[in-house]
Amino acid sequence: MAPTAAKPRKVLAMLAVHADQVVPMASLFEELWGEDIPRSANTTVQTYILHLRNLIGSALEQSTAGDLRDAKRVLVTYPGGYLLDTMGGRVDVREFDRLAAVGHRARELGDFETASKSFTEALAIWRGRALVDVQTGSLLEVEGHRLEEARLNVLDRRIDADLRLGRQHELLGELAGLVGRYRTHEGMHAHLMLALYRSGRRGEAIDVYRRLRTCLVNELGLEPSPSLRRLQHAILMSDPRLAEPATEHTSMVRAAG
Repeated sequence: MAPTAAKPRKVLAMLAVHADQVVPMASLFEELWGEDIPRSANTTVQTYILHLRNLIGSALEQSTAGDLRDAKRVLVTYPGGYLLDTMGGRVDVREFDRLAAVGHRARELGDFETASKSFTEALAIWRGRALVDVQTGSLLEVEGHRLEEARLNVLDRRIDADLRLGRQHELLGELAGLVGRYRTHEGMHAHLMLALYRSGRRGEAIDVYRRLRTCLVNELGLEPSPSLRRLQHAILMSDPRLAEPATEHTSMVRAAG
């Protein structure tokens, strides 16, 4: 159903990330043209909306939507803007937020099994970076960053829950890939350091710290955070608390995130 042309795709993305909310024309103008808004902006947006309604109508005709086949009831015109009415249907962003909230509540209650399961289900909704197939303007770029930060936060918390459950061996491969992708993310490096230490690979855990420190100093002019230095010191000293899932180590790892 998605349009192939860049600007109608932007309009659809704006409506989708704000599903069931009115998106003002001013926001559509800003996303489509920035500060260089043409005189024909209103007419052009109306043309894009008509195109989207045609696509929606075609999609509904192939479904069992019954009396909901009027595309104007899905893409609704309001004074000053438009609204994409999901009519109670599933929206990936909302489902992600719901599952993430379940995970966060379980984690606060110490139910790390449920937290890990909910976070995993939330992450499974993703199929790559948010809005990767849209040529984002200023507003959608902000939304994309917000969604990516939310995904990364849930990923961090899922790994934390899995570490608390003693799953360090299963995490090693995933964490090695993540620290390669997020080269200055202290939380991911802290998770990998702990997973390696618990797997009997203390020297490699210290090497992870050294590589991160070199990257931080060379690229950002920063030293590792105090919490990460404390974790390094605890590994060097073979602090017995680090060997125990769901105990003292987690405060150091969380603070490094």
